[in-house]
Amino acid sequence: MHQLTLAEIARGLADKKFSSEELTKVLLARIAQLDPQLNSFISLTEDLALQQAKAADARRANGESGALLGAPIAHKDLFCTQGIRTSCGSKMLDNFKAPYDATVVAKLAAAGAVTLGKTNMDEFAMGSANESSYYGAVKNPWNLEHVPGGSSGGSAAAVAARLLPAATGTDTGGSIRQPAALTNLTGLKPTYGRVSRWGMIAYASSLDQGGPLARTAEDCAILLQGMAGFDPQDSTSIDEPVPDYSAGLNGSLQGLRIGVPKEYFSAGLDPRIADLVMASVEELKKLGAVVKEISLPNMQHAIPAYYVIAPAEASSNLSRFDGVRFGYRCEDPKNLEDLYKRSRGEGFGPEVQRRIMVGAYALSAGYYDAYYLKAQKIRRLIKNDFMAAFNEVDIILGPTTPNPAWKLGAKNSDPVAAYLEDVYTITANLAGLPGLSMPAGFVDGLPVGVQLLAPYFQEGRLLNVAHQYQQNTDWHTRTPTGF
Repeated sequence: MHQLTLAEIARGLADKKFSSEELTKVLLARIAQLDPQLNSFISLTEDLALQQAKAADARRANGESGALLGAPIAHKDLFCTQGIRTSCGSKMLDNFKAPYDATVVAKLAAAGAVTLGKTNMDEFAMGSANESSYYGAVKNPWNLEHVPGGSSGGSAAAVAARLLPAATGTDTGGSIRQPAALTNLTGLKPTYGRVSRWGMIAYASSLDQGGPLARTAEDCAILLQGMAGFDPQDSTSIDEPVPDYSAGLNGSLQGLRIGVPKEYFSAGLDPRIADLVMASVEELKKLGAVVKEISLPNMQHAIPAYYVIAPAEASSNLSRFDGVRFGYRCEDPKNLEDLYKRSRGEGFGPEVQRRIMVGAYALSAGYYDAYYLKAQKIRRLIKNDFMAAFNEVDIILGPTTPNPAWKLGAKNSDPVAAYLEDVYTITANLAGLPGLSMPAGFVDGLPVGVQLLAPYFQEGRLLNVAHQYQQNTDWHTRTPTGF
């Protein structure tokens, strides 16, 4: 059962080959057996899962149907879940039980999805390796000595190891697409505003976006269908109709215009990954796509702009964690100032502290214009580059990451080296565009992903291209040894 995709589970449940309760018990036992190697979960919710599975079976017995009805999933541990610890991978929120469900959690529960637990993540979603979690690093199931990527590394590792068929993630600068690439999954960052951020603990509010992680584009379409839609509780949610993503998967790629930016193939890209990217281009050409070289001239400025904007927003968002209202509080504070200083100093890990300090500096008097304002201007130039490119092409294709997964601890002493791993993904967040990573091969036994970008609200186009590619390749079917 653990090898089934979401789509196969939906068909199996509809045909009464097994019940949701039977499937849930199998996967919970598998998590208990295998997750100690991976550390992909922070909390397991066995009682809730079995309760939801029984309810889903009852709904099916009464004639209800639906692709997610009875399907097991997990949530990245920054989606608030009522009465369940929502830690954000941090000591600061280790004791926090959310008093309500995030919109994404509520929508998926209403669709009948079964929540198996909350997955491990970089602390407050800050990281590219899932090594900054208070609960310890997550291991990559393809090689337990390597990182799974971050910050949604727990979700990615759990799905890649067949502990469950799909999971939610969030993407602020590549945190769905990058771990998807490093663990042989399909991961989708929707258009900014497509999926509600209400109840999703914020890192950088103008960049964060929730999305699905699964093995196939077909499964991502199913999960995104349940997550997407307008939410009046989220002021950044966009009131745009949600298409039937599954219905559009089988469209022809004849005449599809694919742009390949010349800036992607710089000295920083592993040449073996470049070869796999070009092999995927050839595969899409066989399906009728037309390929041309394009330019994104301001891409070189993306990393510095992102690492001013994101920490600036983080320093503002994380000011609410002060030891007063909820979360970690230091022992025996001498006064209010001591309470603030020690609660934050003891509650936040080093990477979070680093980004808060960078952000506070960039927003301080005398530096706001020099750093933050300039970064926002660069952001606009990057968006303009994409708008110009999409006048010429339908999608943009390139590598998801410059390198395959690196060894645990290899970049801990050099934060900038880790930041550079996001070079291809952060532009989509700065511009608010949808992006998808799909499996495209292996380097030294480690998975490699190819990234697709599309115009606003064209998630269906990304899913269509990825699905057609997956009908003609088998990279996404490969399973890590031992899982």
